[in-house]
Amino acid sequence: MLTLPDGLDLDRTLGLLRYGSGDPAFMRTPEGIWRASLTPEGPVSICITQRRGDVEVRAWGSGAEWIVANLSAMFGLDDDDSTFRPDTEPIRDLYRRIGRVHFPRTELIFESLVPAILSQKITGKEAFGSWRMLLHKYGGVAPGPVPDRLRVPPSPAQVRALADWDWHQLGVDRAHRETIRRAAGAANSLDRLTTLPADEAIAKLMSIRGIGLWTASEVAQRALGAADAPSFGDYHVPSTVGYAFTGEPTDDEGMARLLAPYRPHRGRVVRLLELARVGPPRRGPRRTVPDYRRF
Repeated sequence: MLTLPDGLDLDRTLGLLRYGSGDPAFMRTPEGIWRASLTPEGPVSICITQRRGDVEVRAWGSGAEWIVANLSAMFGLDDDDSTFRPDTEPIRDLYRRIGRVHFPRTELIFESLVPAILSQKITGKEAFGSWRMLLHKYGGVAPGPVPDRLRVPPSPAQVRALADWDWHQLGVDRAHRETIRRAAGAANSLDRLTTLPADEAIAKLMSIRGIGLWTASEVAQRALGAADAPSFGDYHVPSTVGYAFTGEPTDDEGMARLLAPYRPHRGRVVRLLELARVGPPRRGPRRTVPDYRRF
């Protein structure tokens, strides 16, 4: 049983770990939030039930002890937001209205890296669909008395063993699958990134061909609890930031200037804007989603 500090929204924090509404590794039921992970000690399933400020966690599998030891970090309790007290608009108003924002720290680099790579330069619908199929077809059955659809993400070795045809059936093109394979081959080195400051870990991730700043930042936010790693290179985020501060969209360079006064909480600012659904009105046709399985 854990007691959460005032203002920590657990559902909001853990929501960063869900990849689409149908994520097989993350589910919400009347009992609470369910997650399945592959820890350094093996697979684990957890059920997180919150009653006011108290949280009860049940865990099953060989990774249960490991995950329980890391719960406070995963819940965002180690993310220090004490110096984030915005005193200028529009962030001051959003902070008063929405409240505190925390980042989870799972310390599971590869778990966050695969869906981040799948999301590179394509729509969320495409990426989430491939993630769902990957887990349903190649993920492990989650241990314990859990919902039937809960799945443990595949290991680096399982990912490396997938043939081109397997990826083709998942709707994943060559560029994405080759990057995932390179990441899987570096899995042992990736585990050591949890001992580094977030900016150093991001630089190490970017040394893997096919992984840029956007992907590395997405991983750092979730696996390392990095609150100062906004997703530069995102299709929507710079426009959201520009619109919030100036009423006009901007690019990465403009976003960097606008967020600079908020170091070391730039990612926290972006998360506030996302939760508030701030951004320019959507116009124009939506991007057509290609089905690579038909090629």
